[in-house]
Amino acid sequence: MNRFLSKSFYDNLKPVVSHTEKSVTENLRWLKLSIIAFLFLVAVPVVKAQQPAKIPKIGFLGSGPSSRPWHESFKREFRKLGYVDGKNVIFINRFADTQYDRLPVLADELVSLKVDVIITPGSNDTGAAKKATKTIPIVFLGAGSDPVVLGLVDSLARPGGNLTGVSSIASELAGKRLELLKETVPKVTRVAVLWNPQNAGSTQVWKESQPAAKELDLQLHSIAVNSADQLDSEFKGAVKARSGALVVTAGALLTTNQVQIINLATKYHLPAIGAGREFVANGGLMSYGSDGIERYRRAALMVEKILKGAKPADLPVEQPTKFELVINLKTAKTLGLMIPQSVLARTDRVIK
Repeated sequence: MNRFLSKSFYDNLKPVVSHTEKSVTENLRWLKLSIIAFLFLVAVPVVKAQQPAKIPKIGFLGSGPSSRPWHESFKREFRKLGYVDGKNVIFINRFADTQYDRLPVLADELVSLKVDVIITPGSNDTGAAKKATKTIPIVFLGAGSDPVVLGLVDSLARPGGNLTGVSSIASELAGKRLELLKETVPKVTRVAVLWNPQNAGSTQVWKESQPAAKELDLQLHSIAVNSADQLDSEFKGAVKARSGALVVTAGALLTTNQVQIINLATKYHLPAIGAGREFVANGGLMSYGSDGIERYRRAALMVEKILKGAKPADLPVEQPTKFELVINLKTAKTLGLMIPQSVLARTDRVIK
């Protein structure tokens, strides 16, 4: 090749070389961009797959210490469905310690913590939760007696709004408890009813007890208390009024002070009936009410459905189908009372 090429040759060659270098640079740049885009498309699904699934938060709002056993019972049934607290579900608890005026504040706290569901054991806490939120699902475990009468839901079949749950139908059982007392103590003509005017469910039971008493030819003596300090003097008043037996309604205040109430009933020789088996286990004479385990199990199934996308408005309020009569024969002996065979034959559980 001639070393003495013309200057024009080199001048013509420079654009070719420059164009080639530019093409290579552009190709490298696009290759880098393509690699980055490919890595991004591959990495994003991996990152998403590595992100932990959201753990649902369940708020529990209770009126007092008596709500804690309800909470533990619900957790036990919920665990049977595969939900373990701290693992794949988180429980956030708020208890008012029988100070009903604290319930609205505690309900607002649960709402601010953005829980996925709120569980309530009674009527007062359910009412407070309902006022606190119109969007977060609320599942009640008892809600006193009749959630429709209490204004919590539109109807049992179509609750509407963000509430549903299991009703205890306590007010509907008021007549049955009076009937059992009358059958157990045939000579009784006057029965004292212990209730709390500050508790919506307890108030409803007191109202429902009155027409039932008339049908049984019984007179009722009202023991209305909103503080444990009133119990002793009110019991004295009931005995002075010649009450021969006692009905104890449900509610945070009365359940929390259940042992004191039972001791007073024994002291004043009053055969007493309560709403749940705990009343008898603590020394009360007898109880009649819905099966608590069934109630917790069905409520747990409701919460699971809601966590999977169901709306409370589409889940009918359920009513108990199992009821139990429990009698404490030791207490009967202390009271000098012989339980009729007709009552014992219908007893589901006897404590000796």
